[in-house]
Amino acid sequence: MQLRHLASLTICATVALAGCGSAASTANAPTSGGTGGTAGTGGTGTGDRPTVIAAFYPLEYALQRVGGQHISVVNLTKPGAEPHDLELTPRDVATVSKAALVVYERGLQPSLDKAIDGVDTTKTMDVAKVAELTLKHGAAIGAKADEHADEHADEHGDEHADEHEHAAEAGTIDPHFWLDPVRYAAVVDAIAVRLGEFDPQRAQDYRRNGQELGRELTALDEQFRAGLTTCRSRDLVTSHAAFGYLAKRYGFNQVSIAGLTPEAEPDPAALAAVSTFAKQRKVTTIYAETLVSPAIAETVARETGAKTAVLDPLEGLAADAGDANYLTVMRANLETLRKGQGCS
Repeated sequence: MQLRHLASLTICATVALAGCGSAASTANAPTSGGTGGTAGTGGTGTGDRPTVIAAFYPLEYALQRVGGQHISVVNLTKPGAEPHDLELTPRDVATVSKAALVVYERGLQPSLDKAIDGVDTTKTMDVAKVAELTLKHGAAIGAKADEHADEHADEHGDEHADEHEHAAEAGTIDPHFWLDPVRYAAVVDAIAVRLGEFDPQRAQDYRRNGQELGRELTALDEQFRAGLTTCRSRDLVTSHAAFGYLAKRYGFNQVSIAGLTPEAEPDPAALAAVSTFAKQRKVTTIYAETLVSPAIAETVARETGAKTAVLDPLEGLAADAGDANYLTVMRANLETLRKGQGCS
């Protein structure tokens, strides 16, 4: 994995640099579920299957499960790369323009948004409209991660924490809807409908596949609810603010060291504020994440006497993920949270 360097006035740490290349190629096209393939001219993928572009992994997984053998899915974001950092090559832009359908989330990947602006809207699907992106990156350390945060005082809060603002991006809409299985299920349903409109002859197959995945997501939601009902700590201290929707769904209070994108650089005041918050709230686990170095999380952990654990924001699977998929990774996240938050 490549590394990006993060300079801090208080620490010397590095964080992982996500690759900026694209995955619109044979080497990086998904192969699981019989849906992998390279983009072809005029929206034709492998054999007679139309090429459908997925902007990043959770959309790729949904398309693979819903589209089954009927479509060829191409993920624009390489395995092991951060989707935030996506930069499209001229070849990628051509692939996007020729695809039968492009499924993306406006606002997450600016380079793709720009390319999409030149594509017929009948060939694009913006899932942000379905996901109902309502969460904003909290403006204060320890603030509730929702649009009404300033209206509610945290019963365990402290004046010192409330005086400090998060790093840059405060007030920006959180795009990480897929970490809430309920919101993700709504997007899966919408993808099934959209594919049925695109390919009416197979609409029943898409609907059936979508319903099957929807049942699995309902079961996943039930597992999270049962597993996270009784926990010693409801404060979720993470290296980057990717877990707001998960926190809201299951009753946690997300506090992030950096912003909504992993490369956001926390300044010394922000690091100090998070450390103070963690000490005062007796937080025992600071969560690093996959695809980036744990250095910053480890620094806060050392300052507070906490331990570190790794959560996966599922922005992209690691290049060596093997048979892992959305469901298996989310279940692993659940077990990590149960241990880290002291759930019984």
